[in-house]
Amino acid sequence: MTKALPPRPRPCLRCWFAVLLIGVAVAASFVYLGIDYRALGSSESLRLMGKFIAEFFPPDVSPDFLAKVGHGALQTLAVSALGTVLAAIAGAVLALPASGRAGGPPRHAARFVLNFLRSVPELVWAALMVLAAGIGPFAGALALSLHTTGVLGRLFAEALENAPREPEHALTLAGAGPVAAFSYASLPIVLPQWVAYTLYRWEMNIRMAAVLGFVGGGGLGQLLYFHLSIFQQQQAMSVLIAMFVLVTFVDFASARLRKGLGPAYA
Repeated sequence: MTKALPPRPRPCLRCWFAVLLIGVAVAASFVYLGIDYRALGSSESLRLMGKFIAEFFPPDVSPDFLAKVGHGALQTLAVSALGTVLAAIAGAVLALPASGRAGGPPRHAARFVLNFLRSVPELVWAALMVLAAGIGPFAGALALSLHTTGVLGRLFAEALENAPREPEHALTLAGAGPVAAFSYASLPIVLPQWVAYTLYRWEMNIRMAAVLGFVGGGGLGQLLYFHLSIFQQQQAMSVLIAMFVLVTFVDFASARLRKGLGPAYA
């Protein structure tokens, strides 16, 4: 007696429809934007791009300018670190009501604040903070912290929502207070995710801190904007190399930190 074959799964019509809609949207976007690939790959465009790139070499490696670049790199690192730390603290505070632990109205209020903070781009926050605190790295750190608070608060709240509540309920039934139950039950579960999210945002804030220099946020971005505005491409190339080295260093450091946290909370 032959064994009956299992029925073939039915095609997912909704999946195919979604893929079709995405394809139509992408094709319509290309048509609507009117992208001219011929102009991008023309010999004149390639010649002008090659001429512009050649002006960046060789980079300026004079001791005085390298000292200035090093100072800007440290300032950018400090701005990104301070902005990320402030955002992680504020995001953790807002994540508690945003996860629904304090009821419905506080949850909606906290989520409204988080949505507002992350919906405003960093450059807009930087322009506002420059008006409030003046031109300099402090304005850049405040701008990063405001936007990043909205991002980290949302991620922290979702991690809390997905964490099991049984260990915390068990400690509460055993007589522990709400703060102790959260600290010993739920926090160790979500802490590795919170740290990973914070380190990832720190990597992104390194890049954004450099961009904020264009609106007076200090650091490498302000140095890059100054030299590009007066057509000193060789000096700008040295700043770009410093940005690459800084991002690579932070990426390596955060990867080692995440790797070290994994076994501790496994």
